[in-house]
Amino acid sequence: MKFGTVAIIGRSNVGKSTLLNRLLGEKIAIVSDKPQTTRTRILGVAHVPGAQIAFLDTPGLHKPEHLLNRRMVRTTVETLEEADLLYMLMDATSLPGPGDLAAIKHMKEALAKRPRPVILVVTKVDLVNKQKLLPVLESYAKLFAWTDVVPVSAQVDDNIDRLLAVTVPYLEEGDGAYGDDVVTDQSMRTLAAEMIREKVLQATEQEVPYSVAVEIEEFVEEGKLARIRATILVERETQKGILIGKQGVRLKSISTQARLDMERLFGMKVFLEVWVKVKEAWREDEQVLVELGY
Repeated sequence: MKFGTVAIIGRSNVGKSTLLNRLLGEKIAIVSDKPQTTRTRILGVAHVPGAQIAFLDTPGLHKPEHLLNRRMVRTTVETLEEADLLYMLMDATSLPGPGDLAAIKHMKEALAKRPRPVILVVTKVDLVNKQKLLPVLESYAKLFAWTDVVPVSAQVDDNIDRLLAVTVPYLEEGDGAYGDDVVTDQSMRTLAAEMIREKVLQATEQEVPYSVAVEIEEFVEEGKLARIRATILVERETQKGILIGKQGVRLKSISTQARLDMERLFGMKVFLEVWVKVKEAWREDEQVLVELGY
């Protein structure tokens, strides 16, 4: 038996959470087309023949503008320092940019303290034809002496098996740290909050997605029914109005979609109440960030 932890790192919006979900064969991390969707470290456990791999999804490395964002970047740096193996993700649809170079800088600083294997995972290859892909791969290959390079598409399940096969030999011999039925360490309460936030991200634009957090006020299980009361925090009254929508239509749509996702994942009926509350500058409020788990 082999076991090890793998940190999934990279700049924002490079496909880290999508890759984690594909590696596990189950959706435990929310995804959207908005940068900085992931705000905390997310554990996902893959059980493969002869090995157990603890994947650690991380917030994208970016230039932080708020206390929340500084916490996010610190979480990623701490995670890449503790992992046994690193996946550095880079996007096949673009050449290396400042965000990629900044991510590599953080990676090198962690490796200077403790050298480890680093696999370059080039994502979204389904969006690039082979003629254009080769120069991109070559440009990324020149940035660092990668242990291995694996181009993948998590969206269409391309080369995911090869990525797992390449990873296992670098793991240490030893028993798995988690039970055979464990897929994540996230509680149902946390998953519920994230599912609501995902629907907000999908339904809104501009500054609203980055100003939103979700707090679960009540989570009660009654047999095969879960009663959940949640509050969506925003920073301004105008954002509250956008989220609620005309005659409450947008909020109702967000709640319905989140409830259906919860019922699929939890395997039970869900009664969901969602409210919107204004909390000015919550992203700079230490107490609020702690209460939200950031």
